[in-house]
Amino acid sequence: MNKKLTIALVAHDKRKADMVEWTLHNAEFLSRHYLICTGTTGGLISGAFKEKGIHVEITCMHSGPLGGDAEIAAMVVRKEIDLAIFLIDDLNPQPHEADIQMLLRQCRVHNIPIACNRYSADLMLTSTLWDDDTYVPMEPKYVYFKR
Repeated sequence: MNKKLTIALVAHDKRKADMVEWTLHNAEFLSRHYLICTGTTGGLISGAFKEKGIHVEITCMHSGPLGGDAEIAAMVVRKEIDLAIFLIDDLNPQPHEADIQMLLRQCRVHNIPIACNRYSADLMLTSTLWDDDTYVPMEPKYVYFKR
């Protein structure tokens, strides 16, 4: 891969251990890119990487409930994120649900790939499109289809 990607990593509290495990499993790939994380998630990932002697460039935003999801959503709007991995706790209510939905919506609106579970995250990381210098994602078209 020629391009350094900017990858957003977000995980709810009950999914943080899963995110740390996933990032360690994918450390070789992730260490070649820029990581943007919500605060607590980024701190845990950074600590796990340091413990393993892996150098990764990580920028931490605020924690999700304190605006981190919204900060990453703003980066999506500005086209500063190439890929987002958001391990969501769908079994428990979240106090900042509006921010969560905003981040998911902005990724969809601005055509940023977002994975919400480990399997889809693995599929996205291993896509050959990342290595295809000729591939350019199409901009979404928001028009009514007339028959």
